[in-house]
Amino acid sequence: MIWDLHCHLSGVDGRTPDERIAQLMEYADRMGIERLVFFMGMQWSHEPSPDDFRRQNDEVIQALTHWHDRAFGFAYVSPQFVEESLAEIARCIENGPLVGIKLWVAKRCRDEALDAIIERAAALKAAIFQHTWFKGTGNLPGESTPVDLAALAARHPTVRLICGHTGGDWERGIRAIRGHANVSIGTGGFDPTAGMMEMAVRELGPRRILYGSDIGGRSFASQLAKVTGADIPDEARRLILGQNLRRMLLPILREKGIDA
Repeated sequence: MIWDLHCHLSGVDGRTPDERIAQLMEYADRMGIERLVFFMGMQWSHEPSPDDFRRQNDEVIQALTHWHDRAFGFAYVSPQFVEESLAEIARCIENGPLVGIKLWVAKRCRDEALDAIIERAAALKAAIFQHTWFKGTGNLPGESTPVDLAALAARHPTVRLICGHTGGDWERGIRAIRGHANVSIGTGGFDPTAGMMEMAVRELGPRRILYGSDIGGRSFASQLAKVTGADIPDEARRLILGQNLRRMLLPILREKGIDA
């Protein structure tokens, strides 16, 4: 069972969300990927206005229209616009088909402006995905690192959070969130490197690791190789490739009557 945590409609051929998701499903079928999670639209912005993130969420919702048996979506929101983000969570998750939220680079996640968004998403049992990165050239002004996410996790110790990209510099990322049992890592979007998955299993345990690709910025094959080529037990591989994400999403899927 393979469930992909981290998929995008950008970087893919197609004029519409429907054309783009159909193309990605063709690739997913080649790789044996059963379920995919999509967030953000066909054209991104670092600091989206409410109209912008609503448009992007509408594109994701449209893409899911014919693929509810295979695909899920997270709502893109911004802590620069807390009230509008709460309204978008109500529209897209509470009263719509989406099952999580995506936070990108508008504001570093250690900022207390995120608290209301995190609390509302958690109350709905929605998954919470925070992009993180350690950049050698310096992060964008609002771009979070895993250290920022650790600060957020400490304020919300009962809320499950996902550390997107494991911070890119995965050794530092794993160490930064290691002490926060409510944080899992997403493995998508950085180069496959020997030893990454082995360290993650050793330091975090296999139940805190979620396979994701970051397609269309990366390929399914290169990102799956992080898991399939790792020297880890088969049971750990099964957890990482799909069982952990299914377990995380199951409460909200059951609330929505979605068979998983």
